[in-house]
Amino acid sequence: MKLLAAFDKFKDSMSAAAACKAAARAAHEVFGDTVVVTETPLTDGGEGFCPILTYAAAGHINRHLVCGPLGNELKAPIGWVEAEKLPETARQQLGNPSGQLAIIEMASAAGLEQVPAERRHPKHCTTYGVGQLIRIASENGADAILLGIGGSATSDLGLGALEALGLEFPNVAQITPEGWPCVHSINGHVGLKIPPIYIACDVDNPLLGPNGAASIYGPQKGLRPIELPAFDAEASRLAGLLCDYFNQSQSLIDEPGSGAAGGIGFGLKVACGANYVAGFSLVKAWLDLDRKVAQADLVLSGEGRIDRSSLSGKGPYALAASAHAANKPCILLAGKVDADAADSLHQRFPRCQVFSITPDQLNLAEALVKGAHNLQSTTFKVLNTYKSDDG
Repeated sequence: MKLLAAFDKFKDSMSAAAACKAAARAAHEVFGDTVVVTETPLTDGGEGFCPILTYAAAGHINRHLVCGPLGNELKAPIGWVEAEKLPETARQQLGNPSGQLAIIEMASAAGLEQVPAERRHPKHCTTYGVGQLIRIASENGADAILLGIGGSATSDLGLGALEALGLEFPNVAQITPEGWPCVHSINGHVGLKIPPIYIACDVDNPLLGPNGAASIYGPQKGLRPIELPAFDAEASRLAGLLCDYFNQSQSLIDEPGSGAAGGIGFGLKVACGANYVAGFSLVKAWLDLDRKVAQADLVLSGEGRIDRSSLSGKGPYALAASAHAANKPCILLAGKVDADAADSLHQRFPRCQVFSITPDQLNLAEALVKGAHNLQSTTFKVLNTYKSDDG
């Protein structure tokens, strides 16, 4: 029996690696020594992006003291891998780089989870630390940089990162959206040679407007509805100022993906020529998921919540699609499951089953604490049923 355990993180409960291990323990309880479990943690570009991809490519991680989203110092990782060791399909998506590829995780330096709930507001948060990581990678010989931008606390157009790289914004000590009204010009330049930057992104929102960065993602970062019009107006003005300073077309503002992670991709594209790459498509190739699915008798996956947004084509959904294409059974487990989403998944992929791991009587706080236990327990029950049904 060959089983693939490929989970994304269960937000605020357990990492992707911890989820894979919990499922693997359950599989060994059910099948004993007859099962071989391949544990493959997944990432959506947020927390875990750097270590998951770095260690999958036999690389190493260095940690550096940088500025956090609220200006506090923290340690954030840079992963280093040899580009030649990547699967060919993954290398092609990154323009066939050679030499040292640096992997940076935005969430480690500007992540929402680093900001206490009562202090969350994009007006006060900066991407400065992300720029510091880009600078450090460049100074240490990176031939290319891969940046994952999930899980951000910021909505600063990447201006904080550009400040760390050498741009100057007169009249403010450190650029954040709170100081935007004081900024009417830009000085300075990116003060070092930046290698090609590839931004892993599955979001196609433009920078501004009703589907833009502030309107769609601002509220979860602390932006109140009454503040949206003024925030978007200032973002529009600063975005135009940045395009003019670098003699770039204003059309970049409307480019799909420019609204991801508060516009950091937009800022890095305007100032550094960064390129977007489809995030989960890259992760899928990097982790060689199609081959692992093909070799498995059963696929286990899941994440914190399965709902309508899970049907957008990344993470566990994409793994279920791969299992369907390979005619392999797939079991998805999540902390919370939307019934309509589960029905849609089963209709699209008849051999896919979806289960919630959370007992009905358990409140959210308890469920988060007991996530690993609940995942192992539910997986044990589901696999026992699967074993009986399979004969």
